[in-house]
Amino acid sequence: MKIIKKSDVKLEPAHGGAGSRKLFVANDEVKNIQGITHGFLAAGGVFGWHKHDDCNEFMYVLKGNGIVRDADGEYPFTVGDFFIFPRGIFHEQRNTGKKTFEAVFIRTK
Repeated sequence: MKIIKKSDVKLEPAHGGAGSRKLFVANDEVKNIQGITHGFLAAGGVFGWHKHDDCNEFMYVLKGNGIVRDADGEYPFTVGDFFIFPRGIFHEQRNTGKKTFEAVFIRTK
């Protein structure tokens, strides 16, 4: 089988315990992909200010709503929104909803 199937991916802490994730693709497992995760952030939680010096990050919102911030402002998000965080740009995600926020994050080199 040349296709890779992953089942029962375990939940692990993310962003220093601010949230959690399921890591579907690890760094260097697939060329040019640093990681693909399914991220979870409880109501009121924050993935605090951070940046990625070695990758671009993409976020596709599956559940919940909140606010993404960068140095230029705040941007509300809801289900179906897609964000691109270019390499080296400080940003944070804040869950302003009453339910857990879920998103798929893809990091490319």
